[in-house]
Amino acid sequence: MLLVFALMALAWWSGEWLGWRTVERQAAVIGVIALALALNLILPFGHPIREITGRHPQLWLIVFVLGAIGVLYGSGVGWLRSIAMAREAEAATPEVAVADPAPSATPQDPSKLAPDELTRYARHIVLREIGGPGQKKLKSARVLLIGAGGLGSPALLYLAAAGVGHITVLDDDEVDASNLQRQVIHRTEGQGRNKAQSAAEAMLALNPHIHVTPLALRLTDANGPELVAGADMILDGTDNFATRYLANDLAVAAGIPLISGALSQWEGQLSIFDPSHGAPCYRCIFPEEPAPGLAPSCAEAGVMGPLPGVVGAMMAAEAVKLITGAGSPLRGEMLIYDALWSETRKIRLKRREGCPTCGGVT
Repeated sequence: MLLVFALMALAWWSGEWLGWRTVERQAAVIGVIALALALNLILPFGHPIREITGRHPQLWLIVFVLGAIGVLYGSGVGWLRSIAMAREAEAATPEVAVADPAPSATPQDPSKLAPDELTRYARHIVLREIGGPGQKKLKSARVLLIGAGGLGSPALLYLAAAGVGHITVLDDDEVDASNLQRQVIHRTEGQGRNKAQSAAEAMLALNPHIHVTPLALRLTDANGPELVAGADMILDGTDNFATRYLANDLAVAAGIPLISGALSQWEGQLSIFDPSHGAPCYRCIFPEEPAPGLAPSCAEAGVMGPLPGVVGAMMAAEAVKLITGAGSPLRGEMLIYDALWSETRKIRLKRREGCPTCGGVT
């Protein structure tokens, strides 16, 4: 009997390795059970093959019936789930058709989804963790992203594609030929243009239903509070520590999360700094700037082109999770991705007692 169970496991895992669908692997397992049942019915009692396959056909008949019940139950649950998701998507449909708005227009009800948006975001709406309500949250969300460079490029494209309704892009730099190896939101013909303006055009071309505010500015103590006011979160895609510390201070003061990414050569890291939810702030982990030469910039040390795409896309994924309440965001954890050796690891982060930035936050 153990031999038949081993064959069942082999059929299941071999099917997965070969890329079979679940129903095909279930059929393979049922076929093994049916073969064992047939052998126990056909072969005479005492036959060696019958002995090693269970001896009694009644046992395999019970297993066959129980397996069939399990398959039918799983199929029924999947069918009911698909009906529930379809009804949820239907509930998100507005009663009155809304014309496709111009990129600069302000909708009457920011939570309503136009018919074109229902099609555009259909793969989100059928996700149990997002659904119609989550997509409405995305449309009403306000995000400030600092730096439309290597990390900002993929993050901005995916935030725009996901339907984040209000995105402010802050960058005072210009597109250069050396950027195009990794900053995929910009184009060759855009060299010399401001990065925030270039990124805004690409985002609106991808999704005209969102609102983008491009600002050719550098984050400072003077303009920071006004820029952060009203934002639900900050995404930091910069490569200098002064801006990172300032973004952290502003996020802590506003009580909003800071999604921070960083790159060097083949390695990237990502975390959400959010003391208002018990997580540490950026200064808890990096209390002081590293000494010159210890943390070289991408221009000095180099960076593998697709690496910012991986980390920037994960920054956008964390933003979507925070807005919709899906899953477990990277609060109090840091994800480290080593592209050279295809390894990922997570480390736990704790708040630092006496931190000058978040020490008074409860």
